[in-house]
Amino acid sequence: MQMFPLTVDQGVVRRRGKVLVGPVDLTLEGVGATIVVGPNGAGKTSFLKMLHGVVRLNGGSLTWACPRAEAEKRQAFVFQTPVMMRRSVVENIAYPLRLIGVPRKEARARAADWARRIDLGDALERPAVLLSGGERQKLALARALIRDPEVLFLDEPCASLDGRATREIEEILTEAAQSGTRLIMSTHNMGQAQRLADEVILIIGGRIHEFAPAEAFFAGPQTPQGQAFLRGDIVE
Repeated sequence: MQMFPLTVDQGVVRRRGKVLVGPVDLTLEGVGATIVVGPNGAGKTSFLKMLHGVVRLNGGSLTWACPRAEAEKRQAFVFQTPVMMRRSVVENIAYPLRLIGVPRKEARARAADWARRIDLGDALERPAVLLSGGERQKLALARALIRDPEVLFLDEPCASLDGRATREIEEILTEAAQSGTRLIMSTHNMGQAQRLADEVILIIGGRIHEFAPAEAFFAGPQTPQGQAFLRGDIVE
C-alpha cells in the first residue's frame, strides 16, 4: 500500500497558546528530497515533527495514503542532536531491529554491516557515548536506515559538523535517496540545500511562504520573503 501523497489541510500546531506552525496546506508526493529552509525560530523543527507525527495537530488534518498506524511503521526521524544509548556502537545500530523481534545474532550482523558502511566498522564494541559529533550523527543515520524506511525525516543533521563530516552525511543521504528513501529534511546551509534538494519549502513564522522545485526556487523565489531570505536579509 502506498504512503503518498501526504496531505496537510489547514494544519496548526500550538504550544501554550502560541502558534508554532500553521495554518499549513501542503501535499507531498512520494519521490525525491524535500528540503525545508527558513530563519532560526521559523518553526522548521515543529513542522517536521508535525509531519512525522511526534507533535499532534491542534487544528486541521494530516493524512497519508495509507492508515496512520501503517505510515508510522514505515518512517524514521533523525534529530539534530541524536541520543546515544549507553550501549556499544553495534548494539545502538541494531536496536530498531531488536524492537521488532529480529533475533540478536541477525540484528548484530546487519548492524555491523551498516557500521562498516559508515566507517565505524573498527568501533563496533566502543561505547557509543564516546563517539565524536560526526560519528554520532552517522550512527543515528545508520540506526534510522537499518529498517529501510520509506520516509526519513531529518532535522538539521549537519548543523554542528565540520566539512568532512557533512560530506560523509550527504553521501549517505544521497545513496539512501537513490535507493528509494523519501527525504524530508531541514537545513540552514543553503549550499547543502542546493546539493540535495529536489524541491524546497521556505518556512517563516510557522507558515509556508514558498514551495517550489529546487531549481526554480534558487533561480528566483516568487515572494518578497523568499527573495530577501536568499539575499541573506533578516526575515521574520
